[in-house]
Amino acid sequence: MGPQSTPDLSTEASPPSLSTVAVVGLGTMGTGIAEVLTRAGREVVGIDTDEAAARHAVATLEAATARAVQRERITERERQDILARFRTFTDLQAAAEADLVIEVVPEDYELKRQVFAGLDAVVRPDAILATGTNALSVTRLAADSQRPERVLGLHFFNPAPAMKLVEVVSSVLTAPTAVAAVTQLARDLDKDPISVGDRPGFVADGLLFGYLNQAAAMYESKYATREDIDAAMRLGCGLPMGPLALLDLIGVDTARTVLEAMYAESHDRLHAPAPILGQLAEAGLTGRKAGRGFYTYEAPDSPTVVPDAESPAAAGGDGAGRTVSSVGVAGSGTMASGIAEVFAKAGYSVVLAARSLEKAEKAKARIAKSLGRSVEKGRLTAEARDAALSAITPAGSLDAFADVDLAVEAVAEDLAVKQELFKALDKVCKPGAVLATTTSSLPVVACARATSRPQDVIGMHFFNPAPAMKLVEIVRTVLTADDVHATVRAVCAKVRKHPVDCGDRAGFIVNALLFPYLNNAIKMVEEHYASLDDIDAAMKLGGGYPMGPFELLDVVGLDVSLAIEKVLHAEFRDPGLAPAPLLEHLVAAGCLGRKTGRGFREYARR
Repeated sequence: MGPQSTPDLSTEASPPSLSTVAVVGLGTMGTGIAEVLTRAGREVVGIDTDEAAARHAVATLEAATARAVQRERITERERQDILARFRTFTDLQAAAEADLVIEVVPEDYELKRQVFAGLDAVVRPDAILATGTNALSVTRLAADSQRPERVLGLHFFNPAPAMKLVEVVSSVLTAPTAVAAVTQLARDLDKDPISVGDRPGFVADGLLFGYLNQAAAMYESKYATREDIDAAMRLGCGLPMGPLALLDLIGVDTARTVLEAMYAESHDRLHAPAPILGQLAEAGLTGRKAGRGFYTYEAPDSPTVVPDAESPAAAGGDGAGRTVSSVGVAGSGTMASGIAEVFAKAGYSVVLAARSLEKAEKAKARIAKSLGRSVEKGRLTAEARDAALSAITPAGSLDAFADVDLAVEAVAEDLAVKQELFKALDKVCKPGAVLATTTSSLPVVACARATSRPQDVIGMHFFNPAPAMKLVEIVRTVLTADDVHATVRAVCAKVRKHPVDCGDRAGFIVNALLFPYLNNAIKMVEEHYASLDDIDAAMKLGGGYPMGPFELLDVVGLDVSLAIEKVLHAEFRDPGLAPAPLLEHLVAAGCLGRKTGRGFREYARR
């Protein structure tokens, strides 16, 4: 069968109807895609050389539809119709009458090439061939096919029945009507399709896997524990899973394959697979499917994590800490007010000091409004609100910190300003008081060295808004005393925050993993690979992120984001961390995000 027998799709008036779909490869993803298609009324031909896989796919569909009947989402008659639309076979010949074939065999180019060669020999001339790859070249598969204009990528996300995103991937050879046909199919399946070009990872995985790789490298360097890395990204960014748990779910070997493909194209060191991924994969510790990866699981394919040699001890900590009953908070902005509110609600006596008594009183008034809203929403009693407010004493000078047990600074993110404040705290605070900085990007040790007691200085990085966000990054310098660290962990427990430990280096955990991901999203737009809207949609729908990267950048502030990117680049000297020029240009133009009414998007002025 030669290419000359293939109709010219580009001249067709409208996309063909895709009523019969063959799915080649009935693993987890293939079975999920088959379920989505059958529920949407398509006839589905499931093909797998392993009869056991085919039987498992049928059993999985039977169980899923039985649950749907139980939950009254479909009737028993509808269930029987769905099951009747799914037939399984062990030979590619079964795809002969399919309008569309979706290949989802393992991520191995030679295996996929063989599948496409086999399909070329059996499918109709007008059939569309789609690969489910997220790492291999769609263009190469198309070029090796006898019908390159009918080959494209159709990348579903796992679990396919639940995840809304579908990436429709065109090569330079793909006919526009083939793209239109599968895009319409995705919409018919109640999915949200985005059209992208052919490069490893496409949009969602292209951004996701760089972030996962950096998390693996962070763990490998022993900068933070696996539990703290995962907790930091869940609680600090609102992600549904931590990066190391997600690597275990995806498969460590799969992640390594995707990263290898990304690095081969980009030569960006951020995409060079962390050595630990190779070590785990070679040892067969590929994640949940093997029962062990970064974590240990109850059994292969089990989601239940069980304790192992790396699990934190129940007692934890590093000895007894110091007694803290009174806290001083320096600053009058949103962060300072939020932190003071957190401590006051937890029963601490709080001194809130600003550059003037008037500023401190305004900050306390802001706290009163916040507490009032909590009462209105039923989260706090009126008595608790009154007790918290009465625990806060506004002050116009740091001299009021003379008797506090813990002093927390939350002033401007400027090293010189913070160092001057720590010099003042050194003179005012009593011996044994713990001195903490809330910096998100500056070196804590530089603040510590501004005092005569660097052993008493530590980082306590709260996240905004402090009353709502559960995470606190506890940042030890090489000079921080063990009992100071123990004290701050105990304080975090009392104020109902989740502490994670990290060393004193740029970005700590969250920003060091978050901002390179944001920077890479900007580079995608610079390269005209995808639009702002498609990238934001891809990360929300495909990655479960609460906000897309450009929504988040505009909320954080482009100037703040640029400053953090510069700090990361200066510390790690990695070319891949250099701020995207588009970010620098927008900041230079005064487009800083929501606060100025324009950033990556425009906003209505308040």
